[in-house]
Amino acid sequence: MPARPLDLDGCGELARLERSGLVESRHLGAAAVVDASGRVLRAVGDVGATVYPRSTLKPLQAIAMLEAGARFTDEQLVLASASHCGSPAHLAVVEGMLSEDGRSPDDLQCPVDPPLGSRERAERRAAGLPATRVTMNCSGKHAGFLRASDALGADARQYLHVEHPVQRRVVETIAQWTGEAVHHTAVDGCGAPLHATSLAALARGIARVAAEESAHAAALTTAVRAQPWAIDGVGRANTVVIERLGLLAKIGAEGLVVLATPEGVAVAVKVLDGGMRATTPVALALLVAEGAVDADAAAEVVASLAQPVLGGGEVVGGLVVSV
Repeated sequence: MPARPLDLDGCGELARLERSGLVESRHLGAAAVVDASGRVLRAVGDVGATVYPRSTLKPLQAIAMLEAGARFTDEQLVLASASHCGSPAHLAVVEGMLSEDGRSPDDLQCPVDPPLGSRERAERRAAGLPATRVTMNCSGKHAGFLRASDALGADARQYLHVEHPVQRRVVETIAQWTGEAVHHTAVDGCGAPLHATSLAALARGIARVAAEESAHAAALTTAVRAQPWAIDGVGRANTVVIERLGLLAKIGAEGLVVLATPEGVAVAVKVLDGGMRATTPVALALLVAEGAVDADAAAEVVASLAQPVLGGGEVVGGLVVSV
């Protein structure tokens, strides 16, 4: 099936930014709310369009690692599915995984990159510490790929090659959980193969994971709820949503987020311009509208994460969800 990328005609308004009573910016995009059976409960825009899921695919990649025979502690499993902020605690888990497997950070094939979190990046710079492969936000996933490669008895030096046994297992897992065959593959920012899906298929796959349709999915969701700090970082959006609402939550670069309830209702949001500001508020609003999340609890989370619009040091506006 040829890829049909999301375009302007396939988008609706997801949110707008208001300043002193006037709309200053608008966020266009698409969103799909799906249950674990695959039924689309609500569609905003063209949810059949092809998108790069980016890091929202990490839960499925982690399940592929488990299916390959890799074994992890809860913290390690969450780091294998994380876009971590680069805190010392995150780095310690990744370094511990490598050490347990007789490896060093030099065995990682993700790029050298400073921490994702602005605070963590500033603290590391102030301490005179360089960026490394471990500080790159996908380092836990790469350590997981190495462990899965060992479990399969494969050549770990080739673990990012699209035909490597681990990466073939990832493709099979994506097709199994989303119900959609992979028909377009690129290279993600971390160097791993990146498999495009439709927005509806992405939501369907995450809904099934959250509903714990296999022992490996249950292991992942249990670990995420036990160690929510590990998937993102203390006070950061995914971690706050997991801690306070009990959802499975995963951001992806270029305006992606997936959220899912334990009952298996999931939402996938793609903001067309790649901005992240509207992703979590829009996703939560759509789950609230379907009765899948308590409205008051969601509103408290959104308020705690909000970035107010300031004028002269005073709040003069903010983000308003349109869906």
